[in-house]
Amino acid sequence: MSSAVQALRDRLTELEDLRHAAALMGWDQQTMMPTRGATARAEAIAAIERVRHGKFIAEETGELLEAAAEELRSADPDGDDRRLVEVAARRWDKSRRVPTSLASEIARAGSIGQRVWVTARSSNDFTAFAPYLERNVSLAREYVTCFENFDCAYDALLDDYEPEMKSSGVSRLFSKLKSQLVPLIARVAPVTIDDSPVNGSFPLSRQRELVAQVMALMGFDPAGWRLDDTVHPFASGIGEGDVRITTRWSESYLPMSLYSAMHECGHGLYEEGIAPTLRRTPLGRACSLGLHESQSRLWENMVGRGRPFCGVLAPLIARLFGGAQSALCSDSLFRAVNIVTPSLIRVEADEATYALHIVLRFELEQDLIEGRVEASDLPHEWNTRVKQYLGLDVPNDASGVLQDVHWSAGLIGYFPTYALGSLIAAQLWERAEADLGALDEQLAAGQLSPLREWLREHVHRFGAKYTGTDLLKRAVGDGIRVEPFVDYLRRKVSDVYGVAVSELDG
Repeated sequence: MSSAVQALRDRLTELEDLRHAAALMGWDQQTMMPTRGATARAEAIAAIERVRHGKFIAEETGELLEAAAEELRSADPDGDDRRLVEVAARRWDKSRRVPTSLASEIARAGSIGQRVWVTARSSNDFTAFAPYLERNVSLAREYVTCFENFDCAYDALLDDYEPEMKSSGVSRLFSKLKSQLVPLIARVAPVTIDDSPVNGSFPLSRQRELVAQVMALMGFDPAGWRLDDTVHPFASGIGEGDVRITTRWSESYLPMSLYSAMHECGHGLYEEGIAPTLRRTPLGRACSLGLHESQSRLWENMVGRGRPFCGVLAPLIARLFGGAQSALCSDSLFRAVNIVTPSLIRVEADEATYALHIVLRFELEQDLIEGRVEASDLPHEWNTRVKQYLGLDVPNDASGVLQDVHWSAGLIGYFPTYALGSLIAAQLWERAEADLGALDEQLAAGQLSPLREWLREHVHRFGAKYTGTDLLKRAVGDGIRVEPFVDYLRRKVSDVYGVAVSELDG
């Protein structure tokens, strides 16, 4: 290995180790940390970001990138070193436009905001949270002024989560998706389906056993994974051999814990599946959050809520909970967990109405950054759009604008990736079905490893070597498309409701 490339790798490895330390502190803050530790933790996270950002944007990093690029000019364009330099150079060019003081303050404000949000959400008190949200929005607006090479201000934020994606492209995809989903939802939402299999009394100890068994089938390994409780579920790949996932629990609604755990375990499988040779480098993470969310949405919905795997879940639930669930059959479970009906809470939404939650947040984020909406206006704007898109009245802010953690942490630009993830998941699912041949039979037998290994081979192992668009094209031969997801959803809804697929056409 050349001297410049090695020197660059050494520098970037240290920066990645700092990022891992900050991730561990963030995980601890949301799972284990005493409430009174919030201020000190925020300062510590800000300090790490100040050191990491400052060292990354230094001229020395730029010089190493330039020297390494020159040494690798004739190297394999797909080689790890060549891709490392190109990816790091793009991130360096963007990061160096942001003052270190601003990067540090964004990290500090996000850490403080999360802790305040937990309390505000539990007490349904938007007023207490508003100043912290206003601070995060103000910092995001300041952040976007650092860039002149984006078509609009919001694109600078979206690019942090979905590199090279533009909000105009997202808007086109979402507009097409919405036009297909609205008539589908209208056709079946009035139909009543029995939801008693997932509503009732579910002791937490038995839920924990159910979740543990399902995650073991997915690939959860206690030697390298942790599952913990949190207010808002998340996953974090701390480092090689250290994957942290979380879920939350309801004694009366079984899907909350089960599908949150499957969702986050999907994220964890992505983190675990990145090639060891990419670890402790900028390539040792997911290429985009759209790809990351495709993994969690795929495992939660296409596996977890699919008819084949419901044949595995139903007897587990019947055995663990007994009583009203003792005679649970797979068909009843399949129908109960796929009811299409507008609801207030995003993470509990069905696959059809879920995208409308994301469109709402995507539009609000653009309005916030462009100054058309202020943070103090959000409860009113939120409630108005929920009524417009979902036909529901929002009874309180805890079930409305306070339900998600993202804005409290300063994660503005993240939300679109959830719906993009659903679209990507359908494209990957379509290709996996073709390649594996007997996917339904494998899932019905509880054999999840063939799918997991297919995803590892075609998605996970590459880390951030390619952009999300390039990686998807390598995996399925195309960019993000709406049609595979809509076709998949129509087939599933047709099965659930016993209506012809043709009746669900937009």
